Amino acid sequence: MPREYQVQGVPVSDLARRYGTPFFVYDGQVLHDRFHGLRRRLHSAVEIFYSLKANPNVSVCALLRSFGARAEISSLVELRTARRAGVAPEDIIFLGPGKSRQELAACLDEGVFAIVCESFPELALVDELARDRGVRAPVALRINPSFAVKRSGLAMGGKPRQFGIDEEQVFAEAGLAGRFPGVEVIGVHVYMGTRILEEDVVVENTTRILELAERVAAHLAVPLRMVDVGGGLGVDYFSGETGLDPAVLAGKLDPVIAGFTARHPGTRLIMEVGRYLTAESGTYVVAVRYVKTSMGERFAVADGGTNHHMAAVGIGSFVKRNFPMAVLNRLDEPATEDWNITGPLCTPNDTLGKKVPLPPVRAGDLIGVLRSGAYGPTASPVLFLSHGYPAEVLVHEGRPHLIRERDLPEDLMARQRLYDPAEPDPAARNATDIVP
Repeated sequence: MPREYQVQGVPVSDLARRYGTPFFVYDGQVLHDRFHGLRRRLHSAVEIFYSLKANPNVSVCALLRSFGARAEISSLVELRTARRAGVAPEDIIFLGPGKSRQELAACLDEGVFAIVCESFPELALVDELARDRGVRAPVALRINPSFAVKRSGLAMGGKPRQFGIDEEQVFAEAGLAGRFPGVEVIGVHVYMGTRILEEDVVVENTTRILELAERVAAHLAVPLRMVDVGGGLGVDYFSGETGLDPAVLAGKLDPVIAGFTARHPGTRLIMEVGRYLTAESGTYVVAVRYVKTSMGERFAVADGGTNHHMAAVGIGSFVKRNFPMAVLNRLDEPATEDWNITGPLCTPNDTLGKKVPLPPVRAGDLIGVLRSGAYGPTASPVLFLSHGYPAEVLVHEGRPHLIRERDLPEDLMARQRLYDPAEPDPAARNATDIVP
């Protein structure tokens, strides 16, 4: 009998029969091991904040929270997700370049630890909202530094960006802290880049960010209650890549952290970790509907594609490379052929993998895109061709749990309204809730 892919002893074919395809499945043990593998090695002063943007499912967030993770969020729904998952307000920071008035108000009303402000106009709005409430808003300044990151998958600072306030602009504002009486500047946030796979780059970034934070605090004459050093810890998706070694990372980073905490014993040190925690735990499972050849190449046409997993097509990368893939119901068969794995969309870009070495593929096979626990459906055009959201399943302690139901046709139709020229235009539902 062919060897089959299992998640904590649960065969993938059982999951497919129970929940249908396509679906994402997350291994709770892998989430546990990734978090604790980092936590037990890093200096105890470093707090791990889970970046919900990587995978905002409330059950994934709740499981990581149970291990000790805090939360870094970037939207109102992510705030509500973190709170529903049990994250305390004092363990939440909110960042993003385009926060709405409603989101900022929710942060103040909820009492999150810090709003990370990314522009002077945003500071002014936070100041207004805080004074209206008779409170002082805890704010960290996101700095776009003058130095740039090297050897990261996607640079987030050190060049013209929508993120943060330029370092030079901050140092040109000697009275910045006093200009906004409703704001209490409590720290600094810098995020240099993502998908970093070299320990030395993380250490260099952290060292320079901590030094910058000290200079900013001294210049503005504000206490340094927090420093967010970003993170950007990468995952080795592709052949030729080597993943970060948490022991090596901690061995090089911990002395830097120890020196800083000796100078600032009361400062919270935050590291944002998203992809690193969740990517390895997830598998995107699709069923092959048809196999065919075209001009000498083999194609397996599946029931899911880039509408659920845009990251697999190379988003954020200049070079398209295949995520690791396998025929999950026949793991022991050798790869003897090259296959293009495509989805159901009417575009040639709907290609999960090009010329992937696999055993002979048949209709009905289950294809798995591995290391897919981060930036899956929520970072993808799930409504293209109205296919909708896939199911999501968490296997924890040997038991599968449906943690998101797939969209059904009636779900997708429910919010649409058929235009009737005989009817007056009704007011928008909850219009006040969607005003920026």
